[in-house]
Amino acid sequence: MNIPPDLKYTENDEWIRVEGTTGTIGITDFAQDQLSDVVFVEIIADLDETINQGDACATVESVKAAADVYMPVSGTISEINEDLLDSPELVNTDPYGDAWMVKINLSDPSQVDGLLSPEAYEKRCEERIA
Repeated sequence: MNIPPDLKYTENDEWIRVEGTTGTIGITDFAQDQLSDVVFVEIIADLDETINQGDACATVESVKAAADVYMPVSGTISEINEDLLDSPELVNTDPYGDAWMVKINLSDPSQVDGLLSPEAYEKRCEERIA
């Protein structure tokens, strides 16, 4: 299980990489592994939309299930990864790189402090596997 140490995580298996006041968001390696082969990604948030922490920003469908992707923090959508529309399999092959879903301008950077550390997220994943 790949859990990069420079990210923060949610209970629902999203990750965020914060650089300044910009956050890049996607789903974790654990999530893509549980979903299996991803066949479709739909970004339901719009460019320049202000979206709240906990709101759905995307839907990921696999051969096994469909899952919503929730915002780990609040902010305004500044970029959408259009590559996922044609290549949803990137979620399986590169969940922390090319498979990012949206980038946002954080409206409340302190929300990041309430997210899970890599260690806490790893423990949460292990509890669900056991």
